[in-house]
Formats: sequence, C-alpha cells, structure tokens
Amino acid sequence: MSIIAFIGLGHMGSPMVQNLIKHGHQLYVYDLDNHAMQHLTKHGAIAAKSPADAATHADVLYTMLQTDEQVKAVCLGANGMFQHAKANALYIDSSSIDIDASREMHRQALSAHIRMVDAPVSGGVAGAQAASLTVMVGGNQENFDAAKPFLECVGKKVIHAGAAACGQAAKICNNMILGISMIAVAEGFALAKKLELDPQKFFEISSQASGQCWSMTHYCPEPNLVANVPSDNDYQPGFTAEMMLKDLRLSQEAARNAHAATPLGAAATNLYALFANLGHGQLDFSGIIKMIKGIEI
Repeated sequence: MSIIAFIGLGHMGSPMVQNLIKHGHQLYVYDLDNHAMQHLTKHGAIAAKSPADAATHADVLYTMLQTDEQVKAVCLGANGMFQHAKANALYIDSSSIDIDASREMHRQALSAHIRMVDAPVSGGVAGAQAASLTVMVGGNQENFDAAKPFLECVGKKVIHAGAAACGQAAKICNNMILGISMIAVAEGFALAKKLELDPQKFFEISSQASGQCWSMTHYCPEPNLVANVPSDNDYQPGFTAEMMLKDLRLSQEAARNAHAATPLGAAATNLYALFANLGHGQLDFSGIIKMIKGIEI
C-alpha cells in the first residue's frame, strides 16, 4: 500500500481516486469543491486541508487539473506540494497542459528532489470509471517504472511516450486528431441528412467502410446509433467542448512553436471556439453536430 496525495477531483479525478482506493492505496484528497472531497471520503479517502497538507502524508503526489496555472499553484511556492513533500517522492501529473509548462514542472521537480512523470490520459469519464484509460507517459525510464503500478490502477494501456513532456505531446496530437475527426463525422451525418440518407443506414455503411474512425464507432455524435454515448443523453459530457477547445488551442500553440503546419487543427480550433462562444462550452464536444447541422450556405 502507498499513501497518495491526489489533487483535482473533477469528472476524471474522482473515479481515478476510487480506482486507486480499490487497489488498496490510501488517498489524501483535495479540491476547491468541498462536496467532491466529502463524496470521496465515503469511499475511504481522507480529506486534506490543502495540497501542502496532503503532500506531507504522501509517498506519491498526483494531480488531475485543467490548466498549467493550476498545476503551478498547487505544486510550487511556499505553500505548494513540492515544498512539503518527502524527499524522493514520486509526482504524477495527469493534467493536460502545454509542453513548455510541463518541461518547467519537470525541472522544478528535479530541483526539489522529486521524481516526476507527465501522464495525461485518453478515454473520457467512462474510461476513468472503468479504469480503461490510455495513459501517455513522459519522463525517464526509472521514473516511468516507478509510476507504472499506480497508472495501471487507472488505465488499461500505459505507454512510455519518451522523455519529459512527451506524454503531453502525445495527448495534444491525439486530441487534435480527435477534434478534427469528430467534426468530420458530424459533417458526414449533416450532409447525409440533406441528401435524405437514413442515419442508421449511413452509420451501417460508414462504420464498415473507409470512413470508419473512433468518433464514428465509439462516440458517435448522431443519436440512437451507439450505446452509452453523450449524444444519447442530450450531449451531457463526457468531455466538454470547452475542454476540447483548450486542448486544440494547446495544439496550435505547440504547432506555432515547432513551425508545424496544422491547417485542419486550426480550422477545428476555430469551429470549437464558435461553438463555445454560442454558449455550448459545457456540452459534450460531440454536440458540435448540432451547430454543424444548423449551418446553412
């Protein structure tokens, strides 16, 4: 059994904590949402007074936050976890943040004598609940080996992507593909409707043809075709459009810094920005089909 300080108890973090508890670990948890902490105490977690308080108890520090600013606020400074952690503690960051910020966190961890991996995940809330996430890990081999047993508590596939921040690079590139492909599938169904093609028939054909992709067969934006997806629940997330937009913006920042051409990534970013600006940022990202179906030219 290890003692883990887990910070960030949102849609993803909360089920990840529960799965770590199921594997026999003791969890000290913290979130600004007191209700989220109290919910997890019913599953055996201990509510900490602050991230620093959680860190003083722990062998492993774990964050699942939304932005690099939040990660830095939790970890750095006089009241951050790094100042209060045990020497040689292991830090796992499953937040999705920009690559430069992740590299900086690796440098800060090394200076504080803390072992670190960046370990963003893919699979959404359902994957977090089922402990079937794909985990993309950046860091040296020794730190990856130390983190892997904990990551296997929350994920089905744990892949060492490479050196520091390579996990973040993999997540950014993967989610750019996901955002683009979701829009493509939505456009396909919108066009099929205009051409008087039955959605069920189109799905039956495209899911077995060259248009097949994860967004089509596992997370279909058209309702009543795939079980247990947000389109069958009025597009309740899931993975919000706002979070997809954040990741797409990270992809475009990374592309600019790397001098890489990502024209479809840029177009997807603009479309999700429009969708969010129309007030739909808290819908699932597959809900963008509603906007695409409503566009007339």
